[in-house]
Amino acid sequence: MTEHPVLAYLYGLQMFGIKLGLETVRQLLAALGQPQRRYRVIHVAGTNGKGSVCAFLAAICRQAGYRVGLYTSPHLHCFSERIQVDGEPITLESVATLTERLRALSGGLRPTFFEFTTVLALEYFAEQQVDLAIVEVGMGGRLDATNVVEPLVTVITPVSRDHQAHLGETLQQIAEEKAGILKKAVPAVVGPQRAEVAALLQRRCAEQAVPLSLFGRDFAPLAPLPQDPVGSLRVRTPAGLSPAVLPSLAGRHQWDNLATALMVVTELRRLGLQFPDAALTDGAARACWPGRLEWWPAPTVAGALLLDGAHNEAGAAVLADYLRQQGYGAGRRRVRWLAGLKSDKDVPAVLEPLASLCCALYAVPIPQEQSFSPGRLGQLAQLAGVPAQLYDDVAEGLRQAQGQRQPDELVLVAGSLFLVAAAREILMAQEGP
Repeated sequence: MTEHPVLAYLYGLQMFGIKLGLETVRQLLAALGQPQRRYRVIHVAGTNGKGSVCAFLAAICRQAGYRVGLYTSPHLHCFSERIQVDGEPITLESVATLTERLRALSGGLRPTFFEFTTVLALEYFAEQQVDLAIVEVGMGGRLDATNVVEPLVTVITPVSRDHQAHLGETLQQIAEEKAGILKKAVPAVVGPQRAEVAALLQRRCAEQAVPLSLFGRDFAPLAPLPQDPVGSLRVRTPAGLSPAVLPSLAGRHQWDNLATALMVVTELRRLGLQFPDAALTDGAARACWPGRLEWWPAPTVAGALLLDGAHNEAGAAVLADYLRQQGYGAGRRRVRWLAGLKSDKDVPAVLEPLASLCCALYAVPIPQEQSFSPGRLGQLAQLAGVPAQLYDDVAEGLRQAQGQRQPDELVLVAGSLFLVAAAREILMAQEGP
């Protein structure tokens, strides 16, 4: 699919780099007749967890009978994954038709890849007559191309350090950028945050008269009642206690993400949208978000791998906690980590939470131009106390990790979604048709 001419054109727009700002997107949307105003929008920002919240919300809204658009980034395997309606990715034919229309309208604007694809998604949702569009911020919030929408609800998931070159070095600077999606009088749902971030977001909401629902204060996941299914949870909101819901996504942190999604549903109900309890339970159980704590083929199968897109300090900490919960890091239950990261990541901060769980690290380049040097990654792993091996490509590193794996050990693939995608493609090819 990457050889399709329309995708070659779209990826060619990456030569314009990252350009934070809204003017180009606004001009293109105006030329299209403001398609983003023809449906309701939920706008989701944050550093970690925003994709999972979007996945839960999309599944719940679909189960409630709404026609749902979902715009996320990046994709795992193909561009079409970024733009979906009712779980179906956009076809390449539709991408080609919309691309030609936008190229004719763009004139001398020279939009970036993300600006162009954001406008394409918003127009596609209008054409498909969606009832709701769940739109994930690409980077930051204030100047992100998606910040042209006029949402029913805004959402900010946990904020941590990432993309510092564009958003600022400090956590406060990054939080300020995320807070840029807040809109006057539009309800905001804020997931779990560090104290200083929560305080900043509360101030910004107060300044703009934004009704705020804050994790821990206004809503929170609770343990199930004795009669509830094993593994389920309930969520406390101002509207009362949710039905018992069983999240489809692995990890204790998904309780927080599901609680955030259910608080959004509480706000949507307050605004007049209909969500029967069955939509909550069915949607929570059906949400799908590949490449995030994804067992391959399954956790109960001998030789299973774990794939996760953790690529920053907060994501690595969540991954380390999950591995400990699964019993890894003690005795012979150690981890063999196939690792590759982008060059702009704080690699020591990603290594630190995971190093004590690992018996070996297999450093590889990720299939992306700005890959962190495997040699340097190996050096940093050695400094963190983890023996490292270097390989020129993902396939060889994965083969060696799998071949050297001992009973009770786990092969982990983590550090970048680009790496996870490459590993998934190798694993799918191994399985055959």
